[in-house]
Amino acid sequence: MATARETSLLRFAEHGLVEDESLWLRALDVLKKKERDQLFSEIHLKLGGVDVLVNNAAYMLRAVVEHVGEVERFKQMETNFRAPMALIRSVLPTMRQKRSGHIINISSVGGTMAMPTMSVYSASKFALEGASEALWYEVRPWNISVTLVQPGFINSESHMNVKQSRECLKALKNQSDPYFNHYNSMVPFINHLMRFSSATPEKVALVILKNMNKKRPPLRVSATWDAHFFSLLRRLLPRRLYHGLLYRMLPEIEIWGRQGDGHNPSADKTLLSRKRQLSRR
Repeated sequence: MATARETSLLRFAEHGLVEDESLWLRALDVLKKKERDQLFSEIHLKLGGVDVLVNNAAYMLRAVVEHVGEVERFKQMETNFRAPMALIRSVLPTMRQKRSGHIINISSVGGTMAMPTMSVYSASKFALEGASEALWYEVRPWNISVTLVQPGFINSESHMNVKQSRECLKALKNQSDPYFNHYNSMVPFINHLMRFSSATPEKVALVILKNMNKKRPPLRVSATWDAHFFSLLRRLLPRRLYHGLLYRMLPEIEIWGRQGDGHNPSADKTLLSRKRQLSRR
């Protein structure tokens, strides 16, 4: 059974997916309890419960911590953490009765390492990671598996769907804003990494399918090469060195924090450009 919000159901047909005896398509907004309850009532009545749950719905908000309001913070956590927990609670009773089942939560590299300007997104994925790890211990006695699939940068149009907080949008239009350079550096940097990534949604889907069919699936699965790389980096480097290295890798970090204290952002950009020219020589 594949689900999507009512307004997105037509996208299945665009990819050649039509409903038949082996594939059921249903409308579901994971944030609406009534729709969740109706869906699981039908599943229990007609199929006897869920064997494998894949929590794939997600929402991504771009903003530094100081630029996230309470409503924006709630929506981020509601979609990426609270909704998956509600869906998991709905399937667990039947899985425990059958003493089998598999819960697959689509996490992110952002759930193991935080990235500036993506604060609450990382917070939501960190929360999902923590709850999933606890769940792994809790349901193992009933032979229920829990897997966190962690993709990194994916070559898709998903970066076009990233939402920005109101304060973030204001900062991007104001070169004197203290966080202007944060956004002005990170947005094209992230878009570039996604556009030139070799990972695709189809490749990540194959990783999910492969682990879905394993008899003993692992708790965590790196779904892209950069996810493997950062996982290895975290394990091998002392934490202080790890964070220091990532900080120095941030784009145009030399000019971050110069706005709002009398500096001219345009002059900072010119100075940075000159430094790069000299380094090439």
